[in-house]
Amino acid sequence: MSLSERRTGFFSWFEKLRGMAPTQGLGMREVQLGQHTVRSHGREVARTHMHDWLILLLLVVIVIVMYAVIHPFDRFVGKDMMADLKYPLKENTVPFWAVPVYSLLLPSLVFLFIYYRRRDVYDLHHGILGLFFAVFITAVITDAIKNAVGRPRPDFFWRCFPDGKDVYDSLGNVRCHGQASVIKEGHKSFPSGHTSGAFAGLGFLSLYLSGKIKVFDRRGHVWKLCIVILPILLACLIGISRVDDYWHHWQDVFAGGVIGLAIATFCYLQFFPPPYSDDGWGPYAYFRMLEERSAQQTNGVNALNVQVMEAQVLQQRNEQNNQSYTSSEEHDSGLNDLEIGRRKYTSPDRMLPLLLNMSKR
Repeated sequence: MSLSERRTGFFSWFEKLRGMAPTQGLGMREVQLGQHTVRSHGREVARTHMHDWLILLLLVVIVIVMYAVIHPFDRFVGKDMMADLKYPLKENTVPFWAVPVYSLLLPSLVFLFIYYRRRDVYDLHHGILGLFFAVFITAVITDAIKNAVGRPRPDFFWRCFPDGKDVYDSLGNVRCHGQASVIKEGHKSFPSGHTSGAFAGLGFLSLYLSGKIKVFDRRGHVWKLCIVILPILLACLIGISRVDDYWHHWQDVFAGGVIGLAIATFCYLQFFPPPYSDDGWGPYAYFRMLEERSAQQTNGVNALNVQVMEAQVLQQRNEQNNQSYTSSEEHDSGLNDLEIGRRKYTSPDRMLPLLLNMSKR
């Protein structure tokens, strides 16, 4: 293969690469969507947020200590205050073990279903991480306020006096003779833990769904709004059950709902754009990854263009050198011809006849 053929093949290869590069960048968000699975990118995402998971584990430990170890404030409860605290002691309509089911397990199943459809590990990871942070931050705040306030529950009388015989000290404060653990639980009325946990988990789910189905796309699809309201409705019913069971006053439920929904909103916006945003369907990390990938491809294309330009300049220089070499050869050839002609006409054999002719004239 000659040198010119090699150069032609080299530049055609570069032109193919340069023609392919912009095509890879078209429709980047659509092309890349669904190509980041747990198997391919899960370990990298988890390693990036390793410190977040450690902090989450610390929050779990804090919740356990605050619930099992720390005793709530022993608030003064006089005889004249018992009028609002004599509601019957009932079982929970929504048991304690159901709190992680509706606040953590149910939203996580929804996240897994959406991951099965889209195959986006960024969405799955940040959805679960944001959900757990919302629930456990809410639990820490709720238990801290519970222990600091020590408000009696509506059924406190029967917790304190299981036999119905009330006893008071010289200051008028109650002298409970019921079970210690039951009495301790009776001082944890404000705010409602069931309600705050429900609004934290289900509120996060509501925000998540509103972004995924694009509720605020200004097209007026009311069915989308109904889907988003369903988790909030479930959280409201859980809060109402706490009042119906006489475990909480209505103020406790209202405060718990506000705390849970506020923390859910903060945690959601930490990982996802607002639901009304055009990019509300995906997490920040996903779009940041696309921008970095696009920047890398742009740099690659620019570097490729530079190489092509350098190669073109090199080719032009080689062509100029070849032209100058050819012209110099032609010039040298012309000079040689002149020299040969000069020698031919100035040789002695040619000069003697010329001189004789001139003398005859």
